[in-house]
Amino acid sequence: MMSQSKNEVYYQALLNRDTAYDGLFFVGVKTTGVFCHASCSARKPKYENCEFYKTAEEALLVGYRPCKICKPLSYPQELPADIQVLIDHVEQDPYKKWKDYDFRQIGVTSYTARRLFKKIYGITFIEYARARRLGIAFQNFKKGSKLIDQQVLLGYESYSGFDDAFSKIMGNPQQRKDGKILYGELISTPLGNMLSLSDQHYLYLLEFMDRRALETEIDDLRKNHHYSIVFGQTEIAKKLKDELGRYFNGQLDQFSIPLYCLGTAFQKQVWEILKHLPIGTTATYKAIASTLGDVNKVRAVGNANGKNKLSILIPCHRIIKSDGTIGGYGGGVARKQYLLKLEEKWANDVENG
Repeated sequence: MMSQSKNEVYYQALLNRDTAYDGLFFVGVKTTGVFCHASCSARKPKYENCEFYKTAEEALLVGYRPCKICKPLSYPQELPADIQVLIDHVEQDPYKKWKDYDFRQIGVTSYTARRLFKKIYGITFIEYARARRLGIAFQNFKKGSKLIDQQVLLGYESYSGFDDAFSKIMGNPQQRKDGKILYGELISTPLGNMLSLSDQHYLYLLEFMDRRALETEIDDLRKNHHYSIVFGQTEIAKKLKDELGRYFNGQLDQFSIPLYCLGTAFQKQVWEILKHLPIGTTATYKAIASTLGDVNKVRAVGNANGKNKLSILIPCHRIIKSDGTIGGYGGGVARKQYLLKLEEKWANDVENG
């Protein structure tokens, strides 16, 4: 979400239905669960019931659905009919995992579903469906004891139907009798919302909400390590928010959060080396393999890097290609560039006093 001062400016734009702000921000309305453009003609919510986002995807990922009045996903033009059909189908079945067959069944081409969708407003249809699915799950999970009541909003006639669909993503904490529960917290950063999973002692996961592998990582924690997830704050999450804030403000170069790394012995070795890469520096897979004593394990090092569930704190973004180019990053290359520039500036400022 955005800063308080900007929020006040944007709220005034919302009250004025100022079309100049359409596309510059999106407002999520807590009381209705929808997100809108500034110029939406619907009844205006109270300021305390508004949350402001830079992109539609951010609003989707925290559980808001597009307003049917102002159609925020159609800016600056009306959506083509095929695109609207896709959005309608997601609302009808948010938990559906889309296959090529499903597109053919509704008469939509793969070009429309993939490329045209992204061309119009920046994310692919699959990314939209995933964001909507996760957003609904997270939004409902945050409601805790009100979980049963929320089945109505998703169109399920029985609790069991809702619970089965919901548990496909996040698991059912009520089934846990061994105390293996992780607490989820949404953290706002300059690079978008992140999800942290922690207990009272360790941090288990920190990922950007739109990371493609997030559902897979949650599934791994559930099925292979037998954790369930609820929303709630821990002392670890509270401390993490503070340290991330200082990191992004250029005031922190080393995190003190205790980490619980779930992986193989080799993966843990790689992550331990990554943790000790100084801020403002980079390394290559080959260099890390050499540190481990086997230069032939470059690919294995790369695989371990990709399996990292603790973004930023285990700084896999500091790994670059052997030719000096930036290389890829699970959170997106633009984020990697931002993080490296941030850290380089911090290191230079310290060096220059």
